[in-house]
Amino acid sequence: MEKLTARAEPSLAKLNFNLEHFMNLQKLPVLRITIVAFALGLLTLSSGRPETAQAGTSAKDLAASLSAVREGAAYVRLRLEVKQPADTIKISLQLQVKERRTRTATDLIYQVLWPKERKGESVLLHKSGDGPSTGWLFIPPDKLRSLSASQMSDAMFGSDLSYEDVIENFFGWENQTIVGTEVLNRVNCVILESKPDKSGNSSYAKVRSWIDFRRVVPLRVEKYLPSGQLARRIDTTRVASDDKGRSIPADLTVRSSREDSVTDLDGSRIRHDVAYTDREFTPKDLPEISAPPSAPE
Repeated sequence: MEKLTARAEPSLAKLNFNLEHFMNLQKLPVLRITIVAFALGLLTLSSGRPETAQAGTSAKDLAASLSAVREGAAYVRLRLEVKQPADTIKISLQLQVKERRTRTATDLIYQVLWPKERKGESVLLHKSGDGPSTGWLFIPPDKLRSLSASQMSDAMFGSDLSYEDVIENFFGWENQTIVGTEVLNRVNCVILESKPDKSGNSSYAKVRSWIDFRRVVPLRVEKYLPSGQLARRIDTTRVASDDKGRSIPADLTVRSSREDSVTDLDGSRIRHDVAYTDREFTPKDLPEISAPPSAPE
């Protein structure tokens, strides 16, 4: 975990970047950050008032905007590679992702398309409001089992991502604080810290997101356990345009507490505004592998 040691706390006294872009965030074209479910926080707000970044733009306003842009239905094709150690590919999968997100609920399906020996392995995840996440895991030809809330921290497809990482929307958490700014890979970023409520439905105590405020894209996400240990770091390694010409995280690198493991995600295709039926997000339909009619070939 030495490589994941958290950096020194950003000082609010050193906020020297112009954050006025956030004042117009609601006016920007809607972005759906579909791959970072992930997918994509220090101090709680003791005063009960959101801390403002500049001229009335609060951390809660920023988080609400980032949460809202995730809403909608999308279809994604991506490649997942797990390297153990970092220069040796141990797992290589081609996946399709179906997702449907609203303000109050999220449905996700991840299905393996390749290699042939793993084709059909599928995960169905569901979350409503502040309730615990639930899910189902299907292993061909006929093994179907449920995933309990306690299993949401388990590795998905043997990667450095957990089920919780792809279903949880930390931008929707109640406690949001802007804790600083930083230049990350020569890009000016604002650091947003998110903390969950007292429901105990998340295994993380806080999440920090480095937001490129020019393109409104998370360039880094760090997730911390209640002990203060940095559990996961998700870096955006490539930003590309989606099917509507908007900037989104296209390639991601995920590091967990395992020093000898790295997961790379390459989002090759994406389509928004896809029409799904309720049946597609049921355990009974998991054995079926099909792309929506309007999805990329």
